[in-house]
Amino acid sequence: MKRKERHHLKENELVHTIETTRDFLESHQRQIAGGLVGIVLLGVIVAGVVLFRQRTQSQGAEQLAEAMVALNAPVVPAGAQSTGEDIPAAASLGATGSFATEEAKLTAALPKLQAAADAYPDSGAGITARYHLAGALAALGRHEDAITQFDDVAKRAGSGSLYGRMARMGRADTQVRAGQLDAAIATWKEMAAAGTTDFPVDAILMELARAYIQKGDKEEARKTFTQIVDQHPDSPYTPEARAELDNLKG
Repeated sequence: MKRKERHHLKENELVHTIETTRDFLESHQRQIAGGLVGIVLLGVIVAGVVLFRQRTQSQGAEQLAEAMVALNAPVVPAGAQSTGEDIPAAASLGATGSFATEEAKLTAALPKLQAAADAYPDSGAGITARYHLAGALAALGRHEDAITQFDDVAKRAGSGSLYGRMARMGRADTQVRAGQLDAAIATWKEMAAAGTTDFPVDAILMELARAYIQKGDKEEARKTFTQIVDQHPDSPYTPEARAELDNLKG
C-alpha cells in the first residue's frame, strides 16, 4: 500500500474516532455531568474530613499541652526557697506559686487531663491525656478509677500499640498497689506468656516475681527469679533476681 493511501486511511480513522467520541459525549451528556458533579462532591467531602481531622488534632494537642503544663508543674515544699524559675509554670495555672505537694499538683492536673481526654477521646492527644490521667489517679490512690482509665486507653489505642501495651502494664501495677495481687499476677503472667516482642519480658517477669513475693508465694517467686536468670542472663534485672534467689535460700 502506498504511503499516501496509508496516510489517508489514518486520517479517516481519526475522523471516525473523533465523531464517535463526540456522539458518545452528546448522548451521555447528562450522565457525564452527573458523574463529574459526584467526583467534585466526593473531593469536597474528602477535603472536609481531612481539614476536620487536622483541626481536631490541633485542638486536642493544645488541650493536652495545657494539661501537661499542670502535670509537670514544679513541687516546692512550704518554706523551701524557690529559684524564681519555678514561678512562671505555676502561675500559668492560675496559682500564686509552685505546688507545695505532689498530691496538690496531681489534684490540680486531674480536671485538665480529664478534659483533654474527653474532648477528642480517640485522637492521639486524647489517648495520651487519658494515659496520664490514669497514672495520676493511681498515684493519688484512686486505684479503681485508674484501672478503668487504663482499660479505656488499651481499648482505644489497641493492644498492639505503644500506649496499649503501657496501659496494660499500668493496669497491673495499679492492681498491685490496690492489693489485688491475684489479678495483677494473672495480668503479668498473660503478658509474659505472650511470646512477642511487644513487651520487655524480663521486666514483666520481674514484676511478676515481686507480686509473688508480696503475696507470700515464695515457691512461685523462686521459679520466676530463676527464669529471669536462666533465660535473660544479660538483663539489667538479672543481678537483682540473683540477689532475691539468695534471700529466698537464706
